[in-house]
Amino acid sequence: MRAQYVIRRVLFLFLVIWTAASINFFLPRISGRNPIKEQLGMQIATQGRKGDDAKLMEVRLMSLFGLDKPLWQQYLIYMGNVLRLKFGYSINNYPRQVSTIIIQRGRMTLPFIAVAIVISFLIGIFFGAFLGWNKTPKWVSTVFVPPMLVFSSVPQFLVALVLIYFVAFRAQLAPMGGAYDRTLTENFMSLTFWGSYWRHAMLPILSIIIVEASGWALGMRAMMVTVEGEDFATFAEAKGLKTKRIFTRYLMRNAMLPSITSLALRLGFIITGAAIAETYFQYNGLGNTLGTAITQFDYFLIYGIVIIMVMSIALVTFIIDMIYPLLDPRISYVKQRG
Repeated sequence: MRAQYVIRRVLFLFLVIWTAASINFFLPRISGRNPIKEQLGMQIATQGRKGDDAKLMEVRLMSLFGLDKPLWQQYLIYMGNVLRLKFGYSINNYPRQVSTIIIQRGRMTLPFIAVAIVISFLIGIFFGAFLGWNKTPKWVSTVFVPPMLVFSSVPQFLVALVLIYFVAFRAQLAPMGGAYDRTLTENFMSLTFWGSYWRHAMLPILSIIIVEASGWALGMRAMMVTVEGEDFATFAEAKGLKTKRIFTRYLMRNAMLPSITSLALRLGFIITGAAIAETYFQYNGLGNTLGTAITQFDYFLIYGIVIIMVMSIALVTFIIDMIYPLLDPRISYVKQRG
């Protein structure tokens, strides 16, 4: 792999992050709404604050959060904070820092959603490859493909509601909601807490796997059918190679390349898709936090969550781009001569 290519990809990585961070900064401000004024107006309506006091507080809070500075100066301060991964204080949760909120809310949902995505990917890839293999009995596709077509098109929230009703409510095989037992306190150093956490995460994980694995399997099945018609697959069979080797080294290895690229893009689902699990399984995680921050125009909380999401996707995409030659020997970043 050429150093020039790596440097170019690193520069492109920073360009993506800078562009996303800039859009993240300007987009909330397009509406022209003032989050400080709206928050104080809500307090006046609910707590009976005086208008003069609210006006004085607005001036002080605007200065505290730096919103009274010129836009270009706010942008420079914001970009400097992004480089240091410092996002300041949440407007609607002051004096709590954004980083503290992200850590506290993220650790509730990110572990089980990450596990669910990985399991969904592995099940979908292997099962889809088996379904698309020309040596698989036809009855297997006849039995499994129709349900997979249904599950891949059904919204996840509907699957979640069905699981809650039949598995948790009727059969009482799993908790109906919550991140852990109400009798426990949040303690990630306790094995008892982790046992309760994963027991509550069973249904959210299952709801994600049912939908996601079906989609991965159908995509992999289609790619297997395409790869089986390639010349290298025919040549491998003509050489008399073992069936297992042809399946794993020639067919499956080449068919899964588009899925690996899609996996990097699907990592955004870890936060955006978390909102579905949090809503129906009663989790207080990053998905709901981001939705609330957007509704209340909590600039700094929006900045923090979105930037973390963008950086994660960009970094994983960069890593996958670097290891692609290991997955497919046909790919080379060395410029060919002649």
